[in-house]
Amino acid sequence: MFTPLEAVAYALPLRHRFRGITVREGLLVRGSRGWAEWSPFAEYLAPEIDPWWGAAVEAAEVGFPAPVRDRVPVNATVPAIGPEQAHALVTASGCRTAKVKVAEPGQAFADDLARVEAVRDALGPSGRIRVDVNGHWDVDTAHRNLAALARFGLEYAEQPCASVAELADLRRRLARSGTDVPIAADESIRRSGDPERVVAEEAADIAVLKVQPLGGVRACLELAERLGLPVVVSSALESSVGLAAGVALAAALPELPYACGLNTATMFTRDVTADPLVAVDGEIAVRPVAVDDNGEWRAGGAATRGWLRRLATVAGAPAADDDEPATEGER
Repeated sequence: MFTPLEAVAYALPLRHRFRGITVREGLLVRGSRGWAEWSPFAEYLAPEIDPWWGAAVEAAEVGFPAPVRDRVPVNATVPAIGPEQAHALVTASGCRTAKVKVAEPGQAFADDLARVEAVRDALGPSGRIRVDVNGHWDVDTAHRNLAALARFGLEYAEQPCASVAELADLRRRLARSGTDVPIAADESIRRSGDPERVVAEEAADIAVLKVQPLGGVRACLELAERLGLPVVVSSALESSVGLAAGVALAAALPELPYACGLNTATMFTRDVTADPLVAVDGEIAVRPVAVDDNGEWRAGGAATRGWLRRLATVAGAPAADDDEPATEGER
C-alpha cells in the first residue's frame, strides 16, 4: 500500500462554468518520484474511483514510461460560451484544432451552431474542429444535429450518445446517409467497465483515453494496443500535475494521429505551479511539473481531510486519520 509523504487538497477557479462546476478540486500526493494527482469528480463513487488512485500511485512512486517525442500537439477547449467569446478564445490559443462543447443543458442547438461557426471562422478552412456532446443526445437527435454540423467539416464527434449500442446505431445511420462525421468514444471507454465492447460492436472510429479514470499511463498504453483504434489523449480537467500524466501518455504512444485534449490548464485562473503545462504554438512540451510552495492553490486542512476520507473508500488506499492536524501549508 502506498502512503503519501504529503497530501494536500487544491481548489482552482475556472474562467467559465464547465461540467457544471466553477471550481475544480482535487488531492495532490507526494511520493518518492514526486507529486501526483487524485481528483475523481464529486459524483464518482467506489469502485469507479479506484483506477484514479492507481494512476496517482504510478505517478508518485513508479514514474512514467520513456517518451518517444518531446512535444505533443493539443487542441483548444471551447466551453459552452457565446460565439464572440469562442472566437476570441480559439484565436488567442495558438492551436490549430479546437474541441467545442455542445448540448449544454439549458442551451438550444442554435447556440451550438453559432459557437461552432465562430470557431470555424477563427481557425479558417484548414483548422480542425471536433465537438464534445458528453452523451446528451439520443440517436435521432444526434443524427439530425451532426448532419447540420457536418458543413463545418468536423474532425469527429465525441460521445454523441450515452450507450455503446446507441453509438453503433448512430454510426451506421451516418454511414447510410453519407454524413462524414467519425465517432469518438469517451465515456464508453472510461466508464462502461467494458471498453472492448466499443470495438466489438463497431461503435466508434476513435478512442479517447484519459489517464486517471483508466488507471495510469501504462494501463492506457495496454488498452490502446488491445483496442486497435486511433487514440486521442485527453484530460479529466486536472491541474498541471495531473496533466503531466496525460502528456506522458501522449509522449509514449507509438502513434499520435490527433491533437490531444490536454491544454485545459488555460481554463483555470490559477494553477498549482508557477509554470503551468500550457500550449505554445499548439504544442505542450514533455516535462516535469514543480508544485508551487505558495498557498494560493491550497484548499485548506479541512478540505484535505475530506479528500482523505473519500480516499479511504478506495481499495488499497491509506485510511483517513481525522485526528491528524493539518500541516502549516494547509491551514
